[in-house]
Amino acid sequence: MTTCTPQQRAFRRFSFATAFAALLTIAIAIIPAACQTAPKPAPAAQTTSIHKQAFQVASIRPLDPHAPRENSGQGMSFPSNRFTLQRIGLKGLIQLAYGVGKISGGPAWVDSQIYSVNAKVEGDALLTQKQMQPLLQNLLEERFHLKLHRVQNIVPGYALVVAQGGPKLQPAKGGPFFGLNSLCELKYQNDSVENFVNVIGSSLKAPVVDKTGLEGTYDFDLKFVPEDSPYSNDPSCSNVPDLFIAVQKQLGLKLVAQKVPVDSFVIDHVEPLSEN
Repeated sequence: MTTCTPQQRAFRRFSFATAFAALLTIAIAIIPAACQTAPKPAPAAQTTSIHKQAFQVASIRPLDPHAPRENSGQGMSFPSNRFTLQRIGLKGLIQLAYGVGKISGGPAWVDSQIYSVNAKVEGDALLTQKQMQPLLQNLLEERFHLKLHRVQNIVPGYALVVAQGGPKLQPAKGGPFFGLNSLCELKYQNDSVENFVNVIGSSLKAPVVDKTGLEGTYDFDLKFVPEDSPYSNDPSCSNVPDLFIAVQKQLGLKLVAQKVPVDSFVIDHVEPLSEN
């Protein structure tokens, strides 16, 4: 039997305590690491595909602005899977694409060059005129590299509201989308009130906004004589009222003078027609 001296016993106690402390330190360091779950790999970046609404096929052809006008008698009818127009300027196309009446800016050719447009949506989907607008906007951006900015002003104008007794509008019978402006008659077929207010505004030479809340398309037949019309004394228009009375009696709507917001677009950049 070996007998340990007091110094040896103290050394052993010190060695055991030192070893135990070292092991405890290692365990404290290892255990949390062992309990931690392995870090998850960062999720792969998700790419969002921004699909622009576009026509399946589309053709825009420049026409000779001095060539004789051919009246095919055909127009657009909505809803449709086609957008077809003959002899229209770029500003007219922008007006249709964005639903605004005033376009300004751009080089001189923007006001002189005219085009024929023939486009078809994908498949057999039938789109309303409003649904067709984003497709037309993207087409103009693609072919003309068009860039615009919007300007809104509050100006004196008129609001079109429903008159007492309710509207007298005739629902569209599926006729083509076209207009007729004769001596004392304004006729538009298969058009919305939202679009027709622009026609009224042209006659008033003032902006008109639609506050009727009426949806759908209608056949408009409005007989009136503008105050400054050269035909106001024409015998065939002798019993025709002015526009304000005509709108109320014939359409069941009313023009109310008030300040209205008017949107317009300014052309910031445009290039001549690129490839079709």
